[in-house]
Amino acid sequence: MDENTLKEGFLGQKIIAFPKSILEQVKNNPISKQFYISDLGYYPLAHHHYRARKKGAKQYIFIYCTKGKGEITIENKRTLINPNHFFIIPKHTTHEYKASDTDPWSIYWFHFNGPFGKEIYNRYSKTDSNHYKDIPFSKSVIDQFNKIFDLFNNNYLLNHIEYANLLSLNFISSFVYHDFQSIAKTNQSDNLVDLVKNYLLNNLDKNFTLDELASRFNYSKSYLHTKFKIKTGYPVLVFFKLKKVQKACEYLSYTDLSIKEISYKIGFDDPLYFSRIFKNFMGKSPRNYKQSQRK
Repeated sequence: MDENTLKEGFLGQKIIAFPKSILEQVKNNPISKQFYISDLGYYPLAHHHYRARKKGAKQYIFIYCTKGKGEITIENKRTLINPNHFFIIPKHTTHEYKASDTDPWSIYWFHFNGPFGKEIYNRYSKTDSNHYKDIPFSKSVIDQFNKIFDLFNNNYLLNHIEYANLLSLNFISSFVYHDFQSIAKTNQSDNLVDLVKNYLLNNLDKNFTLDELASRFNYSKSYLHTKFKIKTGYPVLVFFKLKKVQKACEYLSYTDLSIKEISYKIGFDDPLYFSRIFKNFMGKSPRNYKQSQRK
């Protein structure tokens, strides 16, 4: 229970709180038990909105502000919330939040739980909080919330609840990972990585050394290696081998080319070496992979 709550609601508010019987079904459902919503709502112009929980909540709390201002305090650390900001409060953690007295916020909120919920929060907590500033407002985001709300509100059929929870996971994830979806200005290092990637993808039948690639793009080996790994998660040559192997998977699945022919087509002169590299990435030999695709 909240230590302090507003006794009156807000004009135009929308709230759903699920009964225990529904939550028990959700927790035992193989699809929704990984991530599920227990409460959700929308508070427009929430004058005097205030919550304080000394023992925290039993769920993670997602708050997205579209208008006005507010503040969230977690274990004595205060964060000001402005339009287009969002915040996730960890569960079982002392916190309080409130709308501005002079410019009260309008917020969309979810209480969520489950193993995926924990991992989503962990990803959020490890990301620089500056990434959460000035997320562009999108009508499609509000439409998505309304769709989720209507699904939860219209009936309690299990398949509807499953679908609504999956949409909720997508909704919250789109905020946590929004920098991957946004169209950012491409800086020089990003452009370099894209150029190298395109060059490699267009030359899967060839082989290059790091020296050759660095020389071709007029950068030092160390600079190219660092920038490429930061952007893709792989060193340049490992990425190149991975793309060769993925192309080999395509040949194995959709052509009648022999393993020897495929190895030559993707720049491996030694089919045994190709098979070893393939197994390192895919966990099975090219022959076994081809057989598994035909079952």
